[in-house]
Amino acid sequence: MVDVVIKDGYVITMDPKRRIFERGSVAIEGDKIIAVGKDVKEKADVVIDARGKVVLPGLVNAHTHLSMTLLRGVADDMELKPWLETKIWPLEKNLTGERVYAGALLGCLEMIKSGATCFADQYFFMENVAEAVERSGIRGVLSYGIIEKGDIKKRESELKAGEKLVKTCHGIADGRILTMFGPHAPYTCSPECLSQVKELAKKYKVGIHTHIAETKWEVEEITKRYGKRPVEHLDSIRFLGPEVLAAHCVHLTREEITTIRTRGVKPVHNPVSNMKIACGVSPVPEMLKVGIPVALGTDGAASNNSLDMFKEMKFAALLNKVHKFDPTVMPAQSVLEMATINGAIALGLQDKIGSLEANKKADIILVGLKKPHLAPLHNVTSHLVYSAVGSDVNTTIADGKILMRGRRVLTLDEDKVLERAQRTSDDLITEWRAAK
Repeated sequence: MVDVVIKDGYVITMDPKRRIFERGSVAIEGDKIIAVGKDVKEKADVVIDARGKVVLPGLVNAHTHLSMTLLRGVADDMELKPWLETKIWPLEKNLTGERVYAGALLGCLEMIKSGATCFADQYFFMENVAEAVERSGIRGVLSYGIIEKGDIKKRESELKAGEKLVKTCHGIADGRILTMFGPHAPYTCSPECLSQVKELAKKYKVGIHTHIAETKWEVEEITKRYGKRPVEHLDSIRFLGPEVLAAHCVHLTREEITTIRTRGVKPVHNPVSNMKIACGVSPVPEMLKVGIPVALGTDGAASNNSLDMFKEMKFAALLNKVHKFDPTVMPAQSVLEMATINGAIALGLQDKIGSLEANKKADIILVGLKKPHLAPLHNVTSHLVYSAVGSDVNTTIADGKILMRGRRVLTLDEDKVLERAQRTSDDLITEWRAAK
């Protein structure tokens, strides 16, 4: 007798052989998958009928700023530098732990309802984010956003804040919550700061979550300061390595792609955010071609304005096709890999999540197929990438626990989360306007 059996679904495993079972089942005991395939015989306390549904690994949102849900829609149609300096950073001055917690709950709710079971986050008041993640039941890899701009005193306090998060939150919630160090970017963190982060990450054996080469302005600014482009600069100070999760990577030369591959850096593509802020188009096909396991992320809800990874998959495919004038680049299978197993690799969790295999964590979603926009059914992978949306997710399971079933979230009170987020966001904006 096992805890849960998901029975008779269209199972997309994303395992090394990329096996698919048109009528397959998954057995779960505790927090792990114990069997996947056509001949799962286990009996269970809970049986989920998956007929008419796709069963696949929970999606991995490999780059976001979760509590920026509070700022959704308040700073649209702007370039990145003025977006940060005139709207986002001034608004964020009024953040508190309680407010960040409210935004994080909203983000967790949105991800549960749209099929992301794991995410990588960089923001502030991260102990409060951890509290929200623990309550919601999903999996999070959290980092405190370090910004010191060359100020020695600020550097000391920022590094301490990042270190505190790692010390207090790494491995909590039965291992669902892990941590990284989070230096914001090479234009907001000095070389001295980045070098200290590198040493701290080595000391605590955790990763580093940062932004690299997001905009043309960043490339120009870093070149002006250091005489090198962002990737070249970071490589020259020995910052790059396999522990580095690098959001965006939009403006890369061929040589920089080689450096990223050689150093084992894990890039995260954020197509919707990059389009919305008009940053440019990341050379994802070129990176995938040379074996770099590019992951996929939404970025924050202030610059997307959604945490829906199904939308992100579609835009990842379409943006690169139109940019290259080539409909064959970024096929659906490659994009689904970016949102599942590549995301797991990027976070160093490929032995635990990202595919449906025995002994891996039971992070699983079910997507309903009986919808007008998903009919007729010919190619399920194509439907997931090009036709499905987050609201097609019927059931979400993380760490073996059912978080949502039949679209009903079981770990959070949806109405209360929405009301709290609205009230908190209203207060933030009112205070910001009063201070102008």
